[in-house]
Formats: sequence, structure tokens, C-alpha cells
Amino acid sequence: MRRPLVIGNWKMHGSLALVRELLDGLKGVVDGLNCEVAVCPVSVHLYSAAQQLGEGSGLALGAQNVSTADSGAFTGEVSVAMIAELGVKFVLVGHSERRELFAESDQQVAEKTAAVLAQGLIPVVCVGESLAQRQAGETQVVVLRQLNAVAEHLSAAQLAQCVIAYEPVWAIGTGETATPAQAQEVHATLRARLAEVSEKAAQSMRILYGGSVKAANANELFAQHDIDGGLVGGASLNAEEFSAICRHASK
Repeated sequence: MRRPLVIGNWKMHGSLALVRELLDGLKGVVDGLNCEVAVCPVSVHLYSAAQQLGEGSGLALGAQNVSTADSGAFTGEVSVAMIAELGVKFVLVGHSERRELFAESDQQVAEKTAAVLAQGLIPVVCVGESLAQRQAGETQVVVLRQLNAVAEHLSAAQLAQCVIAYEPVWAIGTGETATPAQAQEVHATLRARLAEVSEKAAQSMRILYGGSVKAANANELFAQHDIDGGLVGGASLNAEEFSAICRHASK
């Protein structure tokens, strides 16, 4: 049985005061839920968040991005080892904004995934198609290409340690959401591809849906057989709304 997972991606939002407010609003909520919950603040707020949560918190921390390099002359970059020292558990890899705005290639995403695994953290590998690609009937081709780049770079055992997040680019921050049937179809396609690598990995790996997830649509999305939780953007910046989403995942 796959334990549901809900991750809040705070993107480049917030201040130290907002981080404290959000964490205070969430800490008590996650206790007793039948799901795992994590939040991804901007990197400069990770230390403060880790200090506030303390040891043994039921709320996990995630990072939004990392470098493939361990150290060196890479101005502005942050290594996996650096964030690992802060108690980070998850790392987003290949988010559509990183692919589109910062020109990250499938190969770079695969390399980042391997770097995250090498430090014992859990990569959350994001895949998804644009509106033009969906309208052209290319959804499966695109998401499988993105997944294959990672699968071919890792061993089956390494792949099994990842989380996959399907985020249709046309639904991120737009208010548009894939229907539960549309989302389930893509999730099933991804799980079928994983089964070709390892049936065990396919059955155990969590595949999240992301793309304007909110309390109003979470229950129906999470009820789908192959949807194991959500990667939540804007709605995660409201503690009450995000808590409601987590409760839906916990059902």
C-alpha cells in the first residue's frame, strides 16, 4: 500500500515571518494524518524552517532545486550535501519552471536526480506537457521521454527510491486542472512504463499530481487508483487550504 504524499511548493514566495506563520499553522495538522506531508521553502529559508520544526517533526522539508556539483566555482548554486545538512528529505527535480525558464534539459534532470540519490535524499522528478503538446496529442510521448531520461540514467533500485510528479504545464498556476480521468490516464501510463523497468518499483513508487490542486478538487483527484497525492503550488501558501488538501489525501 503506497502511503499518500502531499508536498507544498512555495516557489519564490514568502519571508521569514511568513515561513514561521505557515509552519505554525501546519505543525499540529499533520499529526495523526494517514499521509506524509512536506513543504519546500525557498533555499534561504530552509535553515530557519528546520530550526523551527526541530527534531522528529511530522512535517518534512524539501528543497526546490539543487546543483549536480558537490562544490566548486559555481556562483549562486547550492549542493545536495549543503541542504542535506539542514535535514531536508525531498528535492524537487525538473519542475516545469526549471525546464522552461532555466532551460534544464532531460539530461540535466537525470543528473540532478542521481546527485540527490547519492546523498540519501528523495528526488521528486517532475514531468508534464505544455498545452500545445496536449492539443497535438503528444502528452504520452512527452512525459515518457522525460521519465525515460531519468530511468535510463539510474539502476532499477535507484529508480524505485524516487517520487514522480505529473504536472501538466498548462494547469500550473492557471486555475485549470486536468480532470481526474485525464490525470489518472497519464499516471497509469507512467506506472506502466515503470513496470517495464521493475514491477516492484511500479507498485511501490508514489506518483503525485500537480497543477492547480486545491481543497475543492483534491478529494476526486486523490481517489484515482494511480494518484498517490499532490504537489501543490499556490494553495500551499495558505495553511488552512493546504491542511484541507492533506486531509483529503489522508482519507
